[in-house]
Amino acid sequence: MARIIAMAGKGGTGKTTITALLIRHMVKKGLTPILAVDADANANLNELLGLKLYKSLGEIRDSMKTDTPAGMTKSNFMEMEINKAIIEADGFDLIVMGQPEGPGCYCMANSILAQVMERLARGYRYLIVDNEAGMEHLSRLNLRQIYTLFVISDPSSRGVLTAKRIADLTRSLGVEVGRKVLIVNRTPISMPAELEAQIRKAVEETDLILGGYVPFSQDLFEYETKQMPLLGLRDDAEAIRETDRIFEKFID
Repeated sequence: MARIIAMAGKGGTGKTTITALLIRHMVKKGLTPILAVDADANANLNELLGLKLYKSLGEIRDSMKTDTPAGMTKSNFMEMEINKAIIEADGFDLIVMGQPEGPGCYCMANSILAQVMERLARGYRYLIVDNEAGMEHLSRLNLRQIYTLFVISDPSSRGVLTAKRIADLTRSLGVEVGRKVLIVNRTPISMPAELEAQIRKAVEETDLILGGYVPFSQDLFEYETKQMPLLGLRDDAEAIRETDRIFEKFID
């Protein structure tokens, strides 16, 4: 099975950006093949990677209810549609979960989805999942063993508190995590002493490891503003240097 690396954090912390930079790092290091899963309801990882979205897994799950051809099992239909929905790139593939289901859970569809994704993941070295803060998709995809969970916070009390809650949440979800790494993103040149104290407290009171701080990057800001793929960022960009340093410690 692929080693699973997951991202989590409250909305607006830049976890999807960090996910894109992780994929960039791993492709550069030859840690491939990778299957990236965008499991955030506000799916935009494909845009940061310069890829066009075809269809989400949520759309496939919903269409399975009514569009499965006569004579084909729902499982085979979903597997066929998922394979068509995979976005292929150099060193990695991407698949998008899309919006969660509406009223009325269709449990059979989610069960089949988990089975198909498990079979699919066997063809990859790494599975990278960009999650929402609640991480419900980890359960939905039956991902019970996480190699590394990167918890992303912004330089705010709310971000750090959410990171602490996420670290505790994995226990109630029944997810086994090898290590939980806190990354504080978009940090100013001078960090307030009060915030640094809150970060230290969050690490001391949980099993979080402080991975490091990623400073605000003008290069990154311009790339995102101009909707340019982050894979094209220069190696000497400050955000790249710092994220690469963090990833070198926790990815092998």
